[in-house]
Amino acid sequence: MRIDSVLVVCVGNICRSPLGERALLARLPHLSVTSAGLGALEGAEADPDAARAAAELGISLDNHRARQWTADIGAAQDLILVMEPEQRSSIAKAHPELSGKTFLLSQWSGGNAINDPYKRSVEMHRAVAKEIIAAADAWAVRLKGRR
Repeated sequence: MRIDSVLVVCVGNICRSPLGERALLARLPHLSVTSAGLGALEGAEADPDAARAAAELGISLDNHRARQWTADIGAAQDLILVMEPEQRSSIAKAHPELSGKTFLLSQWSGGNAINDPYKRSVEMHRAVAKEIIAAADAWAVRLKGRR
C-alpha cells in the first residue's frame, strides 16, 4: 500500500496531534502530514505547555491552528493515526470505510493509549511529548519505503 498522506488525530488538536504531525513531517518530509481533532476548537493555537514540551525536544508548534475532524478529511488521507483506542473505535463506528486505515500512533511503540495532557502538569506534557516522538520514530521506520 502506497502512503502519501497521513492525518494525526486527537481530541482538541492543540496538544498531541500537532506534535505528532510535526514529528512525522520532520522524519518523513516527502509525505503530506496534517492533523485534526475530534472535538477541536477551530483555529485555536497549540496549548502553551504542549508547545513548550515540544520545543524542548526540538519541534516547533508555532503557527499551528486547530482543525475539526471530518470524515472528508479522513477519507482524503492514506493513513489516520489516533492517540487512543476509543478514538479509533469512534472513527470506525461512524465511518466503517475508514477503519482499515486507522491505527494508533503508538502501534509500533508499545500500542498503548497516549493520554491527553490538556490542563495537566508540565511534566505530564513532557512525558506525553516523549511518547509521541517515540511513536513518530517507529512509524517513520515503517513508512520510509512506502512511497
